Amino acid sequence: MPSSAPRPAVADLAGAFALSPAASAFAAEVRAGLMRSPQKELPSKYLYDEVGSALFEVITVLPEYGVTRSEERLLTRYASEIVEALPSDVKVAELGSGSGRKTRRILEALCRKRPTSYCPIEISRTALQLCRRELADIERISIVGYERDYLAGLSEVSRQRKEGEQLLVLFLGSTIGNFARLAATRFLRDIRAMLRPGDTLLLGTDLVKPVDTLIAAYDDAIGATAAFNLNLLSRINRELDADFDLHDFEHVARFNPDVRSIEMHLRAKRDVHAEVRSAHLTVDIGAGETIWTESSHKYHADEIPAIAADAGFECTRQWVEKDWGFAESLLAVK
Repeated sequence: MPSSAPRPAVADLAGAFALSPAASAFAAEVRAGLMRSPQKELPSKYLYDEVGSALFEVITVLPEYGVTRSEERLLTRYASEIVEALPSDVKVAELGSGSGRKTRRILEALCRKRPTSYCPIEISRTALQLCRRELADIERISIVGYERDYLAGLSEVSRQRKEGEQLLVLFLGSTIGNFARLAATRFLRDIRAMLRPGDTLLLGTDLVKPVDTLIAAYDDAIGATAAFNLNLLSRINRELDADFDLHDFEHVARFNPDVRSIEMHLRAKRDVHAEVRSAHLTVDIGAGETIWTESSHKYHADEIPAIAADAGFECTRQWVEKDWGFAESLLAVK
């Protein structure tokens, strides 16, 4: 049964447990998500700790997961064309760089023309370290990483740019798909609010494809995605002094046709009682109940221009890879 002990408000967690600001925010969001009813949730951004980031790199090379290879084919084929469509002097900020592997072709094409400043923005310190190692060999590149949330990092990069320097924001992969449709538009508007005329955004979107292909991509045969998902509970155990037993949960991937989204869940195989001490939380999860950890919405390429316009951008160019189904769209500030 839930504990009857008094619980501090979410805003008081840092003071109550002397957590770091990052750990306090993590505890607050875990507490809020696991207290939701009827559907418990955990924010997908917390999947990417040191272990999660490494597991995701494994996922990107699995045969079932075509997103990364499709985008790499696009960027390899069209990097020079994309760069030619940009202003002459750009500073690059990337939201969620990961290891930086997918970004290499764009940066190489830019650095062939001029020295380039590249600012990866990540909440994962491990990902930033991987990114620096991956890209440091590119000639004429300067790399300054920001361990921040996307918008906080972008705000800082935008403020620090030189006079007359245009900003190219990279939001690659399929991360925009982690937002529900209206939330995705709001997020793009938030990005737009930090940009100036002449700035651009290169947006990656995974496209609609057969359901069995999507399910396989998020529930691979060797269980890498299951380990990636279950690691979120391990992280809560490690960082927030919790006692989840991972054997009590199983990874589930399902398709929601109403919103064209793959959902990842952690489903309780039996009744679960756990404590998250640093969040001052006791949680009970019934057998069959799930914790929703991630969504990945899929798009049609021809809907991107209207979404961009609603957020204050103009879609000036678009490149589509048809073997898997992926699009890169270049959005310019109106």
